[in-house]
Amino acid sequence: MAMRLEVPPETASPAGEPPGQTEKPRNKPGGWKLAIKRDWRLYTLVLLPLAYFVVFRYLPMAGNVIAFRQFHPGGSIFGEKWVGLKYVTLFINDPSFWQAFQNTIILGVLTLLFCFPMPIIFALMLNELRSQKFKKSVQTVAYLPHFMSVVIIAGMILQNFSMTGTVNQIASTVFGTTVNFTQDAGWFRPMYISSEVWQTMGWGAILYLAALTRVDESLYEAARIDGANRWQQTWHVTLPAIRPTIITLLILNIGTFMAVGFEKILLIYNPLNYETSDVISTYLYRVGLESSNFSYAAAIGMFESVIGLTLILSANALSKRLAGTSLW
Repeated sequence: MAMRLEVPPETASPAGEPPGQTEKPRNKPGGWKLAIKRDWRLYTLVLLPLAYFVVFRYLPMAGNVIAFRQFHPGGSIFGEKWVGLKYVTLFINDPSFWQAFQNTIILGVLTLLFCFPMPIIFALMLNELRSQKFKKSVQTVAYLPHFMSVVIIAGMILQNFSMTGTVNQIASTVFGTTVNFTQDAGWFRPMYISSEVWQTMGWGAILYLAALTRVDESLYEAARIDGANRWQQTWHVTLPAIRPTIITLLILNIGTFMAVGFEKILLIYNPLNYETSDVISTYLYRVGLESSNFSYAAAIGMFESVIGLTLILSANALSKRLAGTSLW
């Protein structure tokens, strides 16, 4: 008796199509309208952040045109007349700009070298603690500097590093001498970087601690069975597990490489240490606001933005190529 094979209804192909292929679902017309109508309460939460970025981030970009136009206070916000690359030529030939540019690069590199890995190390150390009470106490103390105003932070730096401050009192007791940290250009970078590490280490560890909670405990158990000690478990299990988080935050930090802490530097620097403390943002403040040379400052600001955009695009492409992780 001949056997008859029947194709199940769910796998049957429409007429005119090869077997095994089914019609792809099509998006229904007005699907996004239905989604907005159904979840309008959630979409309204986006309106305020969206308005913030439009008003304070995107609309001001139109003002960059004064980098190529001569601007006079009280005149048109888009400048009076076209001057082309006049202001670009001016800052390229300005030695003070290149001094500020060099200081920005040095402080940016030092910030990446010291301030970026410290939260990772701190999170790994907290992850090894077994006493939850002690762990929470350490976290609370480490988070506090982040919530302090930059004015308070700057005041603490100036007080502690002054001639009669805590640091000089210790130096006088131990070494029998004192150092004028706030007026010595050679001490500005260590003073700034150490305060930046203290202020950002605790808060920066939050994302890494959250990533560590997702690491599968069975991986640690398998590593222990293979004879791995705590350091080997950290190197071969923990760090690879949080690598996507590390790379994402590294790309974001590279994107803000040129935007070294303007407020803190402005509050703690002085003419005696301009040699190492003056960065592009403080230089822009002096020539743009204090000297009312807005077009010149806009040209420098655009140059800084182009460098920042180039850095984040390059870092993202390099990360995607080498590590397979990127922002987009």
